[in-house]
Amino acid sequence: MPIFENLKRIFTPVKPLEPGNVQTQVTPQDAPPYRLHLRMHPDGTGILIFNSSTVLHLNHTATEYAFHMIKGTADEEAAAAISKRYRVSRKQALDDYRDFTDRIQALISTPDLDPVTNLDFERVRPYETNLSAPLRLDCALTYRLPPGEDPLAAPTKRVTRELSTEEWIGVMDKAWAFGIPHITFTGGEPTLREDLPALIAHAEANGQVTGLLTDGIKLSNEAYLNNLLQTGLDHLLFILAADNPASWQALETCLKADIFVTVHLTITDSDQVKIKSTLQRLADLGVKNISLTTDPAHRNAVLQNRDSLAGLGIRLVWDLPVPYSENNPVSYELIQEETNPSGAGKAWLYVEPDGDVLPSQGQADVILGNVLKNEWNEIYK
Repeated sequence: MPIFENLKRIFTPVKPLEPGNVQTQVTPQDAPPYRLHLRMHPDGTGILIFNSSTVLHLNHTATEYAFHMIKGTADEEAAAAISKRYRVSRKQALDDYRDFTDRIQALISTPDLDPVTNLDFERVRPYETNLSAPLRLDCALTYRLPPGEDPLAAPTKRVTRELSTEEWIGVMDKAWAFGIPHITFTGGEPTLREDLPALIAHAEANGQVTGLLTDGIKLSNEAYLNNLLQTGLDHLLFILAADNPASWQALETCLKADIFVTVHLTITDSDQVKIKSTLQRLADLGVKNISLTTDPAHRNAVLQNRDSLAGLGIRLVWDLPVPYSENNPVSYELIQEETNPSGAGKAWLYVEPDGDVLPSQGQADVILGNVLKNEWNEIYK
């Protein structure tokens, strides 16, 4: 080959795989079956969904590794293809490919995985790429609240109806077809909807990852909790009422279950002893993930304790939805920093009970459309 052809090949960017979807279901002889679903984006990045429970964001090369893994390409053949496309040695490509598949297998066999996770090698940062569709849809099934709750804690006056079961199923189907892999059911209190198990089961059948934001009180009923788990619920955002013994009891029930749990805590005063005591109790129970909000008056008190979370082995989660309160949950979310790029309106969208779509919870002044009236591509623009 003439030298200029070699140089052209060296400096020509690698053309990504064709965008689209590939999937497989594997039934090992000595392990439970598992499902893999790969969505490849036009820019060459991708998301790998396994067992409809975890979304893994992949860079260009990892996306190609996943493609060959799902296609069942022989190791040597996959290495040859990757070596040719990325101009690395065949041995290096083979080692990297086997390393990738080993780590994916390790994740598949790990219980209670984070709904959005990563491997130890380089991956794409999920909110910095140009997405063709949101990564998550937060569905407020209802703005109804349990008896005794402050009615001002949810914007019931703004919404005049709730979508039916069939309408919510249609929302999830269209979201899946558009490329949205992750559904979070929120509210209000979503467990007040009798059709919640059916909605979770339908999302599971689609292949979507499902989460639930709840006060958790109804989940103290182990039969109800087990029903949600069996229908396919993958992760739980538990709204803890730290002064309510029943809330702690329900949390303990959830922590014993086979599900990934994040605890949401709203700080309502500046009592450092009380805050530290609550955080320590959560750590003693084995809580590994916490989401925090507060009002401006107590912001500094919480920031003072943020570092102590790391010392307790607790991870601070910043990109899951937070419950409605009289305080604006978007403005007062504690950890929206430059190191954590915002995904509102890009990586996730929020659907109100009547189908109106907002960039995120609490941004009712920006209505992007309605799921019953507008197509997803129109809304997402």
